[in-house]
Parts: sequence; structure tokens; C-alpha cells
Amino acid sequence: MRNLGRFESLNGRTARKDILAGITVGIVAIPLGMAFAIASGVKPEYGIYTTVIAGLLVALLGGSRFQIAGPTGAFIPILLAIVLEYGYEDLLVAGFLAGVFLVIMSFLKIGDLIHFVPRAVTIGFTAGIAVTIFTGQIGNFLGLEGVERREFFHENMWELLRNIGTFNGYAFLTAAIGLAVIVILPRIAPRVPLFLAALLIPTVVSVLFYPGQLPTIGTAYGGIPQQLPEFRLPEITGGKVLELWQPALIIAALGAIESLLSAVVADNMAGGKKSSSNRELFGQGIANMATPLFGGIPATGAIARTATNIRAGAVSPLSGGVQSLFVLLVLLLFAPFASHVPLASMAPILMLVAWNMSGLRSFIKISHLKTGDSAVLWVTFLLTVFVNLTVGVEVGFLLAVLVFLRKMSGKLKMQPGEATADDYIYGGVPKGSVFRTVRVDGPLFFGTAQQFEREIEKQLETPADVLMLRLQGLSALDAGGVAALSFAHDLADRQGIRLLIQGIPEEKKILVRKSGLYEKIGAENMVK
Repeated sequence: MRNLGRFESLNGRTARKDILAGITVGIVAIPLGMAFAIASGVKPEYGIYTTVIAGLLVALLGGSRFQIAGPTGAFIPILLAIVLEYGYEDLLVAGFLAGVFLVIMSFLKIGDLIHFVPRAVTIGFTAGIAVTIFTGQIGNFLGLEGVERREFFHENMWELLRNIGTFNGYAFLTAAIGLAVIVILPRIAPRVPLFLAALLIPTVVSVLFYPGQLPTIGTAYGGIPQQLPEFRLPEITGGKVLELWQPALIIAALGAIESLLSAVVADNMAGGKKSSSNRELFGQGIANMATPLFGGIPATGAIARTATNIRAGAVSPLSGGVQSLFVLLVLLLFAPFASHVPLASMAPILMLVAWNMSGLRSFIKISHLKTGDSAVLWVTFLLTVFVNLTVGVEVGFLLAVLVFLRKMSGKLKMQPGEATADDYIYGGVPKGSVFRTVRVDGPLFFGTAQQFEREIEKQLETPADVLMLRLQGLSALDAGGVAALSFAHDLADRQGIRLLIQGIPEEKKILVRKSGLYEKIGAENMVK
């Protein structure tokens, strides 16, 4: 792939900026990596491993100067669903397959098509993910015990109600302190790393004033090892590939969307320095193939961390590499201290992440439109929450396509008229012949073919010698449109009416020739 010279601005002065930016992002990434891993149903260290490995590889191989990759909130529902149904080992297989899909997407230049994903679908499933993340942290916020992770939203809500009697006041106090930090700190000390403070302050309070009174990373997961895991290939078999290809494809599609959106945000913040979408998919694919080899979970470009990277003064991808190395250093030096972190202190952090990603304003605006897009939004949202992300995206996208086709169908305009051979003199047309003309403007494709055919049938109910289709305004033509033109020819031929095609654009005529319809109609009937 083409090297974009992403490191071209790197020198001694800019390197210092990148190092400081990388450390700043690393401080933000550590609590998020652990929180996202726990919310995904795996051990917190797996989020740290993903932050280190994916962050480094995307910095080296991606298409953006500023992209920061790692575990993100968007993946939580789909990863948790895989863990619940298949287990952690198969999550590694799904993550590896997702990486393969992303690499294939990069070579197929799918990155250029990402802008065609309907906005209503994107906002719908993002809001659905946000609801899933937020409600998934209620148990930790309240310190409930015995709450089992379930596959469906209503089952998880019932689990909360069933175990509400196990409410832990110490956990609630700890979570409340973290929430207060999140609300107050940006107003009085905006430069202090918010997520780290929201993690450390409640932890210190719980250790000093009520140790051992609430679940921690240590009691729940046994602490975090001070090392990266050994290299190990996931057990990939043909049966597992057939079983996991669909969730893996969803991971890849979701990762592609979020990564490229993050890259676009970075481009805008950095004053128009354009990233390469397909190179970014390649880097994300390699990263997702590598992280499972060290126990990591799927990763993607993280919008919030990427924005933090730019605000901190990053100049080149060096900052992304520094972020990964800084997180690794913290893992090697301070991992044992993580065992004291209360699970309740993670809850407000993830709730804030859910709130930020919910896109509430955009959701309300589209809902108020009360159009097909509103229906797409709500269907995608509700299915994402009450069924799963896979079904929500698939049905939402299908519905969006149907809405689009309906809109496009309304853009086909057909204006009938009458004329005589005195107005149009063509060889072989007797003078005084009765012409029936139909001007066609807009797209003629499978979605508008039936409308076209009905209008032709209606026009041929009145006797005529010649039917002339005036196609100067034809904006699009596909195989369905060619079939509709063939229908018009056959219907006219059965009634002894001559069909003339006038002014068809040259680029559309190519498809007519390839289909064989040009010869069927006859060159003498294709007029300018």
C-alpha cells in the first residue's frame, strides 16, 4: 500500500510533542482498557493487552497520523454476546477472523464505500449500544451480588430486579464519588485526566476508609499479571470458522465504521490532513489479527482517545506508539496495585462513555423528522437493545435500503404527450402517423421499473402508430431498467406500434448494447 509519509514531519522538536501526547493518551487509555474488557465479559488485563498491541500496530501501519486504537465501548454488546455463547477462546478466533475480513476490505477498497452507511442506522445502533452499556453497569453501581450476565436485555433487567436485595452501600458510595469526580472535575481542573481521576479517587477512598467491603478487580479476577501473555495461536478450525464468521463480520464492519469515522474526526481537527481509509482498514486488520495471539480482544479506532491525542499536541503516529509503550510500562511496574480498584469505580466511567456515544441530540432530531429515516432509526435502536447488534444492523440496513428505493422511485418523472410525423420526420415513418411520446426523467432501475411499465401500458391503451420514449433526462439505468425498456418494446410490437428511443445518454447506451436490447430495438429506431 502507498506510504503516505505520515512520519514526514517528525523531528527532534515534534518528537517531544508526540511523546507528551502519547503519555497523555496512555493515562486515559489505561482505565478505559480495563473497563471495556470487564464490560465485555473478560478479564481486565485483556483490555490492557489490546491497548498495547493494537495501538502500536495501528500507529505503524494505519492510514491516519493521529489514530489511537484499542478496545472501545461500541464492541461491548457483540463481544459480551460472543463470550456468553461461545466463550473467551472462541472470542479470540472471532477477533482474528475479523482482522482477516478488515484486511480483505482494505484490498477491495471498501473504505471508499463506508460513507454510504445510512446515518439513521449508525445513530440507531450506536444509541442501542449506549443503552446496553449504561444499563449493564447498574449492578456494579449498586454493588449487587449474584447478578449473572444474560443474552437479552429484558433478562438482564430481571436479574437486576431479582438481586436488588443485595444492594451494597459501600459500592454505591464509591460509584457516587466517581460520578461526582466526573461531573465536578472538568469545571475546576479541566487539565487533569478525567478517567484516571475518576478511577483513582474512589479507589483511594475505599482503601483508606472501608477496605474489603466491596468487590474489586482483585477479588473478582485475581489481579492483573505484570507481563504480556505468551504468544499463542487460537485454535482455528473449519467448524469454528463456519460458526463464527457472522459475528466476526459484524466486528469487522463495526470496527471499520468506527475507525474511519474516528479518522475523519481526526482529519477535521487537524486542519484537513487527509488519512487513507483503505490503509487504515489494513492497519486495523493486522492489529486485530495480532491481538488475539496475545490474548487481546478486538480493537478499533477510538474517537475520544484520538481527539485527546490531537488536543495534546500530537504531530505524527509516533504518539500512538508512545501511548502503547507507556501503557506497557505501567503494566509492568504497577499491575499489582490494580487489584485494589473497586468494580463500582468503573461503573460511572462506562456510564459516561455510554452517554457520550449515545448521540442523543442526533437521535431526537431524526426522530422528529417522522420520515422513513425515523423508522429506520427506531427499528435499528430497538432491535439492537432487545435482540442484538447483529440483527439490529442487518434489519436496519435492509429497511434503509427499502426506504431509499422508495425515495428513488418517487424521482422518476414521466410526462406523456402527443405529436404527429409532421413534427418528427424519421425514415420509414409515414407522414401523418400518430405519435405518442413519453419523456422520462430520473433513474430507471429495478426500483422504478414497475412504475415505468405501468405508465407504458396506460399510454398504449390509446391507439397510436409510434411510441417515442424521450430519454434525454435519464439519470441512471441498470439491468432492471433495461428489462423495462425491453418490456416497452415487446408490448408495442405486439400491438403493431413502432418504438423509437430518442436521446438516450451515451453512457447509458453502453449497457443497452451489452444487453442485446440495442439490436432488438434496431439501430434505425435509436434516434437523437
